[in-house]
Amino acid sequence: MFYHKYLTREHLEGFDNYKYMAIDTSPLSVYVMHPFWNKVVEFVPRWVAPNVLTFAGFLLTVLDFILLSYYDYNYLAASSLNATETVSLNQSPLNGHTEVIPRSLWAVLAVFLFLAYTLDGIDGKQARRTQTSGPLGELFDHGLDSYSVFFIPACLYSIFGRLDFSIPPIRMYYVMWNILLNFYLSHWEKYNTGVLFLPWGYDFSMWASTFFFLWTGISGTGFYKRYLFGGYTIANAFEWLIYATGVFTNLPVAIYNTQKSYRLRTGKMRSPMEALRPLWALLSVFIVCTVWVHRSPSLPDYDPRVLFLLIGTVFSNVACRLIVSQMSSQRCAAANWLVWPLLLAAALALAAPQHEPAALYGATLLCVLAHLHYGACVVRQMCDHFRISCFHIKQRAD
Repeated sequence: MFYHKYLTREHLEGFDNYKYMAIDTSPLSVYVMHPFWNKVVEFVPRWVAPNVLTFAGFLLTVLDFILLSYYDYNYLAASSLNATETVSLNQSPLNGHTEVIPRSLWAVLAVFLFLAYTLDGIDGKQARRTQTSGPLGELFDHGLDSYSVFFIPACLYSIFGRLDFSIPPIRMYYVMWNILLNFYLSHWEKYNTGVLFLPWGYDFSMWASTFFFLWTGISGTGFYKRYLFGGYTIANAFEWLIYATGVFTNLPVAIYNTQKSYRLRTGKMRSPMEALRPLWALLSVFIVCTVWVHRSPSLPDYDPRVLFLLIGTVFSNVACRLIVSQMSSQRCAAANWLVWPLLLAAALALAAPQHEPAALYGATLLCVLAHLHYGACVVRQMCDHFRISCFHIKQRAD
């Protein structure tokens, strides 16, 4: 079942010659987090495989998503309009708002997120101290990060909800895409420069997300039911901050670093069309999803959680294939096959709206299973090629 060979011989040979190159200039990362992680990793037994830490951190972000799916599946819990539907939980002092999500859960979510952030920060350090660094660890780490990048904002949306003093699901849809694009740009940048320039926004966003969860546990979701000025709410500020981060920081820096690598001839020196090639797969997915969302009379509001899961899963598959290509120095595919079932589902839903729920859930299930199969098979191939175990450190002979 998991013996399909997604990686070619050229991919595996490229991994043999791969050398990790990254630059991290974030002040928060360099002066705060790395010293902290250097201390934390000393408490981890040397027999613990780095990929165990990576996977545990990923599962904690998934657990955050699952817990909020249970308490707030439709993103209505933070709405004061929902107050008449619940009578058993805490009352917020603002707007007569009833807290559907227990205050204590927000603290749990914050702890899980910070633990996930910490585990993601120490897995590479654990690999170096156990002398198990290699391409599999980086691929495993970045591949799971490409999925986590969807789970975290999908959880944050529960803080604001989808109704009063917030933004509707269709606007959250574009916020989600902006976050996904920012992640993708970093790896597109590496595809062309050969260097992973770690974005400053990652560390700040993890701290900000943890703080948001903690503060919500203290003040409740009713705290966000207010205007900052005019008709602009806290949710609007969150929305525009996400866009500003991409437009004014990540995108210009990625373009600058890529241009610099061409000017100094330190990068891959691909032709312009080849340099842009990884963007076409992501663009095709975005176009299909966006046409479906805008032509459908109900999709964004019907089940936004599953919609976010669908685009997050397909995005992760596209991103993972880009990461594989840039690490193995192979040409990136210009299309992803998951766009075809996505296109079929969209066509069915728009032609026969009564079948749209079935098309949405069917496409999501297919894409999730296909992506999990891809990830499992690629990891198995890598383990077989390098004669290692993903979650176990082989004991060296004395």
